[in-house]
Amino acid sequence: MPDGDLLRVEDVAIEFRVHDTLVRAVDGVSFRVRPGSTVAIVGESGSGKSVISQSILGILPKTARIAQGRLLFADPRAGETQVDIAQLDPRGEAMRRLRAAGISIVFQEPMTSLSPLHTVGDQVGEALALHETLTPAERTERVEDMLARVGFPDPVRAMRTYPFELSGGLRQRAVIAMALICRPALVIADEPTTALDVTIQAQILKLLQDLQQSLGMAVLLITHDLGVVANMAEEVVVMYRGRVMESGTRDDLLRRPQHPYLKALLRAVPRFDMKPDERLTPLREIKPETGHLLAEQAPWTPEADAAGPLLAVEGLTRSFVTRKGGFFAAKTENRVLAVDDVGFELQRGECLGLVGESGCGKTTVSKMILRALAPDSGKVLFNDRGTIRDVHAMGPEDLFAFRRRIQFIFQDPYASLNPRMTVYDLIAEPLVIHSIGDEAYRREMVAELMKLVGLDARWTNRYPHSFSGGQRQRIGIARALALKPDLLLCDEPVSALDVSIQAQILNLLKDLKQQLGLTYLFVSHNLAVVDYIADRIAVMCRGRLVEIAPRAQLFKRPVHPYTRALLAAVPDPDPDRRLDLGALMEGRASKPEAWPMPFRLDGTAPAGLVDLGDGHRVRARQGASIDQILGRSAA
Repeated sequence: MPDGDLLRVEDVAIEFRVHDTLVRAVDGVSFRVRPGSTVAIVGESGSGKSVISQSILGILPKTARIAQGRLLFADPRAGETQVDIAQLDPRGEAMRRLRAAGISIVFQEPMTSLSPLHTVGDQVGEALALHETLTPAERTERVEDMLARVGFPDPVRAMRTYPFELSGGLRQRAVIAMALICRPALVIADEPTTALDVTIQAQILKLLQDLQQSLGMAVLLITHDLGVVANMAEEVVVMYRGRVMESGTRDDLLRRPQHPYLKALLRAVPRFDMKPDERLTPLREIKPETGHLLAEQAPWTPEADAAGPLLAVEGLTRSFVTRKGGFFAAKTENRVLAVDDVGFELQRGECLGLVGESGCGKTTVSKMILRALAPDSGKVLFNDRGTIRDVHAMGPEDLFAFRRRIQFIFQDPYASLNPRMTVYDLIAEPLVIHSIGDEAYRREMVAELMKLVGLDARWTNRYPHSFSGGQRQRIGIARALALKPDLLLCDEPVSALDVSIQAQILNLLKDLKQQLGLTYLFVSHNLAVVDYIADRIAVMCRGRLVEIAPRAQLFKRPVHPYTRALLAAVPDPDPDRRLDLGALMEGRASKPEAWPMPFRLDGTAPAGLVDLGDGHRVRARQGASIDQILGRSAA
């Protein structure tokens, strides 16, 4: 192959048959992958990135076909004989040999890639059984070695483990082990870290780099995250609507972008060095239009504000009981402390960011605030225009009225909307439940809400499946605003969205907060996103608040080691600001027993939040002085 390329994609076009028409999803795409290199294909959902990867593996859907072009692969195991994948039978023996042994793939969502009925050892070893002749003992040895390479702490035990017993990071490591067990020359990584927390994402990216160097493989990285590209890729291909907009080396594209689309993507990524009044620039801006019905808000008096904060959370604690055992084994119970003595205040009109890894208790806290879960101990106090109400002491009638004052924006816009209901029915449903207005009022209110979130009011008779992910999230926001609440609980509302759509939704939420006088509790694992939208930030780890401070102060002077690890794990689309895995303490950042003194929590001494001044508090051992805390942080 020319220039010793491992893979060369030449003028490829891919078409889908939709009913009686042909839709060209990929149109004239060309790029190359050299042996041992990393090439990133960047673009939003629908740009054709994953379709390209499917064509390389010969796993296109039945409705798709390669209309033109060549996919030339030089298989090193076949003496670098050039093969045109586009001409191979996807179900033929030649293509079967090429998969796994020559080209493999790491999929985006590990739970859908792994069978829940088979152990990790069986699934990782399946490719060896199909492609290599080994004894059972040799196969077990190879699988254990690969599980150790990808970072399983106990490979022998992992062989007998089922996927549902693993954390998200370990599941993704298992998927990587499946892809690499046959030592392929090229690995396609299709959004391998999108569903992961930033700290786990950083560890997976470092793992891929280390494995690439030790195994000598090339990586074709499919992603929409420019921060990941800056840390992983050597060459970049930018796609939009099936075509290549710009390609070149990582440094050239990220430092000197030429195409307007790439420039727009870079302006849509939240950064820590943004100016106070600087806004993200999405590809398509939303301009909220507030109608007269939404403008009619119940007034807040000075006496109501003087009564206290809008929301006060005091000492919330919640544990869950897990049970193990079966027909022949004794049942055992294990109590897990999910939330441990969490308390904070939320002033009217502000946005408090609640940050932490998956499993740290963020969503559990928000559910207890909404009274979807009952705490083991603690209180949630809500300022209902001057009347302080204990949420968990309310009777049925008071609780029903309270639901109008506080609403929830869910993480997944696909799962949170009933596919059998029209957009009108979805948005009007809260009005129907609370018996607000007649049919004419509801139609006018739904039309106003659609305009408010930047959607055409004529689309109310459509169903959710006819909208994009960003549009569905806007429908969810419109539904949450239908009752004109005072407080919105936003649970990872942008984590499933592309960077441009993410910027669109974040700008919309900022504008709505200003126009409607809303208050937000914004739950996220991405500090860069929270930095853009929040006024104050609370950091959670293992069910506890470890640090809380005004936004600017937290980023200027992070004190707790876990907060500093989170900051170090956020990928920046700047090649000069690479991820520092050392700051993550090699995966020990979220283990309280591994933190340095006086932050270490090992059960030998009580700890609490220490006031550092100006609203900045950090969890440390009782008796620790401010000088000790700040001195250790500086070290």
